[in-house]
Amino acid sequence: MAPRQMKMPEKAEAEPEEHFSQRKRPESGRYLLQVDRQTKGSYQTAESATSAGLAIKKEYPILHVTVYDTVDFASTLLAVPASE
Repeated sequence: MAPRQMKMPEKAEAEPEEHFSQRKRPESGRYLLQVDRQTKGSYQTAESATSAGLAIKKEYPILHVTVYDTVDFASTLLAVPASE
């Protein structure tokens, strides 16, 4: 019996696909929301990152929530206002 020949599909010369691992997520915004030193999201403005961080901080006040600026390399710790 003759050996079988397998035909592989031809690879088209296209743009290489970007593969994102679990360790490094794509970052689209300048401001990163970090909860206990883990990045949870990226935002274009500091106000949107702060409002999202305060919502988390109000729900779980024991967490360490910061907003990190990737351009200035500065981190801002968020705290729930005492009046609430």
